[in-house]
Amino acid sequence: MERSKQLMEMVAKYENLINETADHIWANPEPGYREWKTSAYMAEQFEALGYTLTKAGNIPGFYTDLDTGKPGPKIAILGELDSLIVGNHPCADPVTSAVHACGHHAQSAILLGVAAAMKEPGALDGLCGSIRFMSVPAEELIELGFREGLRKQGIIKYFGGKVEFISRGYFDGVDMAMMIHSGKLEEGKTLAIGKGCNGCLTKNITFKGVSAHAGGAPQNGKNALYAATCALNAVNALRETFVDNEHIRFHPIITEAGLAVNAIPETAKVESYVRGASYDSIYKYNQKVNQALAASAAALGCNVEIDDHPGYFPLNNDPNLSEIMTEAMETISGPGSVSEGTWGTGSTDMGDVSAIMPAIHPHCSGSIGIGHGKDYYVDDKRLGCLLPAQCLVLTANLLLSDDAARAKKVIAEAKPYFKSKEEYLAAIDRLTMDKDAVIYNEDGTVTLDFTK
Repeated sequence: MERSKQLMEMVAKYENLINETADHIWANPEPGYREWKTSAYMAEQFEALGYTLTKAGNIPGFYTDLDTGKPGPKIAILGELDSLIVGNHPCADPVTSAVHACGHHAQSAILLGVAAAMKEPGALDGLCGSIRFMSVPAEELIELGFREGLRKQGIIKYFGGKVEFISRGYFDGVDMAMMIHSGKLEEGKTLAIGKGCNGCLTKNITFKGVSAHAGGAPQNGKNALYAATCALNAVNALRETFVDNEHIRFHPIITEAGLAVNAIPETAKVESYVRGASYDSIYKYNQKVNQALAASAAALGCNVEIDDHPGYFPLNNDPNLSEIMTEAMETISGPGSVSEGTWGTGSTDMGDVSAIMPAIHPHCSGSIGIGHGKDYYVDDKRLGCLLPAQCLVLTANLLLSDDAARAKKVIAEAKPYFKSKEEYLAAIDRLTMDKDAVIYNEDGTVTLDFTK
């Protein structure tokens, strides 16, 4: 208990730095793969603490290692850089509509607080192995068209920051990973650890028609907007076929639907995900969705380009890490302060990390309002920043002390979905598809081609 108190005080010493960091990043929000100012600010803070960084280079983000000087496992501790886009939030950037309505500014502050505390004299006493601090971009899976542009330029291969970091080798040599996300919990609870949450696949869908004068000669047109609305209704009609415990979600937005009211829309663009509780369910139900999209386009004589890419793998929190982090947080905030969460139907690219190593992604308290909404704030920085930083420091200490006995148990008993990074990447690449899904044959028949 004395050791835990000592470590908690080391973190508390940097409470002002933690709060200032949270406030600075809140005031300067940037969406995914655009977080250049945020990444530079975090890099400057880390370098001021004496860390040597490996920067991602052509995208924001970096990582750095802290070695105990004794061989042992490597733990990754993560914080996310990016904001959301919520135009009606009072604090949204007036130009970009960016705002940290999911609390990633607090995550970055937590990460910096942990890194600062672990540089304190005595912080690494009795530990073996190393800690990799990772400042990661692009967790929020938004602006899919922009990210597809980055992919086509060869800047990124994957839409999610952690997925991209995995593919670049930044998780190579890491044995387990952890982070704490901002949240809103019931009174008296400081941490919630669920079993996990859905994964997802991203979809850029372009319906292609023929333009014509909407009043004078609509018979000469093929209405891409009508094809899109028919397709969305068709997918809605499939919903009763989605098995309940697979937690399937399809939630499209139309981003383009014609340019002039007196012209038949030649192009309609839709963005969506297919979410699900397992890789197999995402793959299976995406095929049903694609069939509905293709058939609807064909019904109106249009075509549809379906551009599918891996989003995020389902998150599965490691049970041993859950037990250890519960112990750490209850040391800080008392018995019964950690609740067991339910299965979440949102998605996070921490799921991709959990697909290849033991990982944990719980939620802390301290927030108010609705996540991703116009009234979201991290209202209590003690609950939303300081305590999570203390929890991560204590968890790292529990894992790496006593010759890393508990970390070694986590590694030995972990059952990630894939045996290697290469197997994982091959599996998610199977979800990638970009093609016109309707073929009009010379004999007047139509062929639907909606599978890879």
